[in-house]
Amino acid sequence: MLYRPHVNRFASRREFLTRAGGGFGALALSYLLSQESAKASPGAMLPTQVAKAKSVIWLFMEGGPSHVDLFDPKPVLQKLAGKPMPRSFGHVLTAMGTSDNTLMASKRSWQRYGKSGIWVSNWYPHIAQHADKLCVIRSCWADGLNHVGSICQMNTGLILAGRPSMGAWTTYGLGSANDNLPAFVVLTDAGEVTGGAKNWGAGFLPAQYQGSLFRHDGSPIADLTPPASVGARQQRAKLDLLDKMNHSFDRANVASEGELDARLDSYELAYRMQSAAPEAVDLSQEDAATHELYGMNDKATEKIGTNCLLARRLVERGVRFVELYCGSGVGWDAHTDIEGNHTRNCRASDKPIAGLLTDLQQRGLLDETLVVWGGEFGRTPFNEKGNGRDHNPWGFTMWMAGGGSRAGSVVGSTDDIGLRAVERPCHVHDIHATILALMGIDHLALTYLHNGRRERPTVNGGEVVTEAMA
Repeated sequence: MLYRPHVNRFASRREFLTRAGGGFGALALSYLLSQESAKASPGAMLPTQVAKAKSVIWLFMEGGPSHVDLFDPKPVLQKLAGKPMPRSFGHVLTAMGTSDNTLMASKRSWQRYGKSGIWVSNWYPHIAQHADKLCVIRSCWADGLNHVGSICQMNTGLILAGRPSMGAWTTYGLGSANDNLPAFVVLTDAGEVTGGAKNWGAGFLPAQYQGSLFRHDGSPIADLTPPASVGARQQRAKLDLLDKMNHSFDRANVASEGELDARLDSYELAYRMQSAAPEAVDLSQEDAATHELYGMNDKATEKIGTNCLLARRLVERGVRFVELYCGSGVGWDAHTDIEGNHTRNCRASDKPIAGLLTDLQQRGLLDETLVVWGGEFGRTPFNEKGNGRDHNPWGFTMWMAGGGSRAGSVVGSTDDIGLRAVERPCHVHDIHATILALMGIDHLALTYLHNGRRERPTVNGGEVVTEAMA
């Protein structure tokens, strides 16, 4: 007798949901729709642990800010300035072959701020006033030497392109909290981010989890409003026809399901955004005091101030992950004239970031918004070209604020000249694991089956930095 399995085989996920509409699939869908988490995309999971943050604003200082000139003072470096690096610190292979150059002192003045006594240099006087909100991680380290791979790793976990970005993993894990706006938004202030869209891509995850790049000139969202000749009824009819045709195509082409789902989702999201997005990005709704708080009245701080205010408005409306680039196009890359480079970039970012922290706190959003600051690496204690610093992935600083991070604290340290992380080293994977943990996600439990392997955000490593959590 021929055995026939009692489980029906379906050509696609859509067919399964359609045919299971009167059964447990419908019951599960009914339950999800009754919950706030119904706004999550298909495949999203509920937090696996207590979530302290609902959203992330990642302030990415592209190019590599100098930790030894900003948050990690080194008296020994000042004493050894002008001399070769002592052999006791070991030898490193740098991007520009500068390891035999003489050590270079910082020209900054330093001060302890707040009850926590956290050191901040005079390049960041406004952020310094928020020292008691910061968790400064001085012992970060990464694997890449150059910008392309290092920016890629800070975003995706690997120096090689192809993996999902942190924003994509977060939205895959938690879904969207607003049906009418992208769950993951990317903001830039100048040139193209080095490496481009792979830094906010979905990798092997379904394409709907990739970030949405907003423009930094003019309207943040291009081509959002339909032509005056196309009414709402006509536009809806077009989308319904596309949906019907794509459903038919989807059944016959199972392999294309993920890409087609993403395209369908993007059409529908764009349609919904026509009513919600113009309000979200309309900064004229903010009063003059708020514009001043973010530095929007000063040409030097206007762009980053505008993006910081936009980031606040987006998380306020349920956007999960906002990545805000400062110096997009490796603007912080100070191989020469670090004084000029960092003076300019610190001037541009200091007041806007401080304004963001103030505004989030005043609105009761800081406790549920994790703010992350940092670049793809730091800079070397020895000079390059006499007045610059080379790339340093062996030890650098990042900080977090809000979202359940431990306010007014310092985690780890680098050696006496700021070359290597020596106390509580925190790899990029550890930083990622900690961000996810604060969002209520166990980085070991969040997986996606790809090429027969259960992939996770932290690749093969990652340990939550519990010292950074409140």
